[in-house]
Amino acid sequence: MGRRRQLYEGKAKILFEGPEPGTLVQYFKDDASAGNGAKKGIITGKGVLNNRISEHLMLRLHDIGIPTHFIRRLNMREQLIREVEIIPLEVVVRNVAAGSLSKRLGIQEGTRLPRPIIEFYYKNDALNDPMVSEEHITAFGWACPHDMEDIVALSMRINDFLCGLFMGIGIILVDFKLEYGRLFEGDNMRIVLADEISPDNCRLWDAKTSEKLDKDRFRKDMGKVEEAYQEVAMRLGILPEATNSDMKGPEVMQ
Repeated sequence: MGRRRQLYEGKAKILFEGPEPGTLVQYFKDDASAGNGAKKGIITGKGVLNNRISEHLMLRLHDIGIPTHFIRRLNMREQLIREVEIIPLEVVVRNVAAGSLSKRLGIQEGTRLPRPIIEFYYKNDALNDPMVSEEHITAFGWACPHDMEDIVALSMRINDFLCGLFMGIGIILVDFKLEYGRLFEGDNMRIVLADEISPDNCRLWDAKTSEKLDKDRFRKDMGKVEEAYQEVAMRLGILPEATNSDMKGPEVMQ
């Protein structure tokens, strides 16, 4: 792995300068966190699996016309992405009651919702990512009404597609988090899907047993976290065979 300048480090990924203007290299770590960083740990091989899973899903979404920041996977832990201006929102799409929705509204976990529900959260760790409305978003200028129309439409299309894809391999897509960015191309701007799609930001349950196959196993100390991520990758047909060199961390130029 060559030396490159680090631009940003988050809970699960590191961003480096890309080889060409307008590109970045996204590196997937094994670090895991929950409760906005209150709980931390390592899930061995998670970065390798999430890189492959996210690549697979981003490519499938591209095939149905969803614009994304993904360009190509570089190796077992890195992918080349387009540099975008991240919109400071987490977009959560819910199909089945779980997590904070069940706690807030007293709905039993596992209850199928009447229709998919979209929620918005302001990306701010210091404020614990508070839930916000479209009124907040447009009033404070995080996104304009036209941006929100695009975000909602894209999120519903992504949900429809991924629900079918996962059901085809015996998995229920309970809920998931999306992030979007503005991609500037000359005088034009468009909203594109950014970040990742993986068991880190999706709730995935086995369709027959309701066994959790996602980061909830880490959040709730259920054990067998690595095995759950591997199971998702196997069902998608993309389980990689990592070598020792794949497990090493990135070499950073300060």
